[in-house]
Amino acid sequence: MQSALYVSLSAQVAMEKRLTTIAHNIANMNTGGFRADEIKFEELLSLAGKTDVSFASPGRNFISRQAGPLNKTDNPLDVAIQGDAWFAFSGPNGPVYTRDGRFKMSENGDLLTVDGHAVLDAGGAPVALDPNAGPPLISRDGTITQGGNQVGILGLFHLNSSSNLTRYGNSGVISSIPGEAVQDFTSNGVQQGYSEGSNVNPILEMTRMIALQRNFESAATTIQESESTLMDAIRTLGPSS
Repeated sequence: MQSALYVSLSAQVAMEKRLTTIAHNIANMNTGGFRADEIKFEELLSLAGKTDVSFASPGRNFISRQAGPLNKTDNPLDVAIQGDAWFAFSGPNGPVYTRDGRFKMSENGDLLTVDGHAVLDAGGAPVALDPNAGPPLISRDGTITQGGNQVGILGLFHLNSSSNLTRYGNSGVISSIPGEAVQDFTSNGVQQGYSEGSNVNPILEMTRMIALQRNFESAATTIQESESTLMDAIRTLGPSS
């Protein structure tokens, strides 16, 4: 059995998948609140032959939870999270969580995401402002006041570290375990007038892409050499005419 042939092929499959995630990350390096895709690779061990052969698994995608940089905008409807928490907005099948706090207000005073989804408070209800009361003031715990009167509370949610996150749009995620409203604002809070950028490191991603391309070429060379070795063996051991 030409183990090198199959091992190299499994490596190419894994590298192709990683290259796809890198391309997606680079394409969203300027997307507000975007969370980079990462892949966890595992070793697959074959015991079919006389000796163990290690193969590369295709890999399992997961979404990085590392925070992105904060950008000062001075827009009263831009809010950035400090700490390990998420905003929530209304999705088709329940709450969707995001770190993108670039909000806007509708003519009726509804607080919306940049894509027009209703932003939720800690209880899961839509946040509504007074469109005639001037710019809102948002404190660290998410309390929203206008004209000295409290009009709502911006919801902050903690997502369990063991929950599985799946993408919704560019910056939203759906959690397999519902988020819990943040109660302690010592290490978590919001900062008005700032927005959070993508957590993609473009230099690191480009470095990874170059390394992957070189490794892919090396695997292709190994496959060609294995095929050549196999053909030489067939010619040598085959019946002579």
